[in-house]
Amino acid sequence: MLLPALVLLVAFTHWPAVSTLVDSFFSTPKGSRAAVWVGPENYQAMAADPVFWKAVRNNLWFAGATIPCSIGLALLMALWVNERIRGRAFLRMAYFTPTVLPMIAVANIWLFFYTPQYGLLEQITGALGLPSQNWLGSPSTALGAVTVVAIWKESGFFMIFYLAALQTLNPSLREAAAIEGTSRWYFFRRVQWPLLMPTTLFVLVNAFINAFRMVDHLFVLTRGGPDNASTLLLYYLYEVGFSYWDTAYASAITVVLVVVLVSIALFQFFVLDTRVHYK
Repeated sequence: MLLPALVLLVAFTHWPAVSTLVDSFFSTPKGSRAAVWVGPENYQAMAADPVFWKAVRNNLWFAGATIPCSIGLALLMALWVNERIRGRAFLRMAYFTPTVLPMIAVANIWLFFYTPQYGLLEQITGALGLPSQNWLGSPSTALGAVTVVAIWKESGFFMIFYLAALQTLNPSLREAAAIEGTSRWYFFRRVQWPLLMPTTLFVLVNAFINAFRMVDHLFVLTRGGPDNASTLLLYYLYEVGFSYWDTAYASAITVVLVVVLVSIALFQFFVLDTRVHYK
């Protein structure tokens, strides 16, 4: 009964991973010339590649902004729509709608916002008397612009997990806090937040993974430019593998990316998990 799933897992997960690791130690086959063993040459080239390190720095900034901002916004939205307020169903739908949209569609929506002279942001800044800004064409703002798109896309997705967790909390906890006269902030800090830690750990793992695999919007908004100012690691991997057809170098980048993600996941589960209390 397990064999069909096991075959698919090995064929599409384990074997490609092993094959990629092996390919990273060979040269890229070209025409009639077969791949030859080059050892760590691809990794040495990676260490000396300035574009690779720029993509790493960009990805670290991208992750450092998207992870806390998207999780923080998701928690705030979940706390709000969990209350008995008018239009709660509409608010939940509005917050969750960006999640179900394809990233390409989201990028095209924000492309209209960022368009110089005609975009929505330009109309607002023009009405306020502020100078015109090419948000996607300037090296100083391109990475921040694509980061905002990712936060807008991710927050609604993480909100669903927090909302589900909040609805599982015992209502008697809030009633007891109200009887004691505690403030909302104290109740959240001392009761809700500790009980939400399992959900936070799950969301944090997904946020880290998404921060290193979310590149769809770059194809529409910036294509990594200008001057690689918004190039992320996975987008650079795509360029190396499918634009330059250097599959061996792309395999080496893939191995490094997988090792980084696995290390982060192991740290979160085996270190941060010890600080999480499950009911």
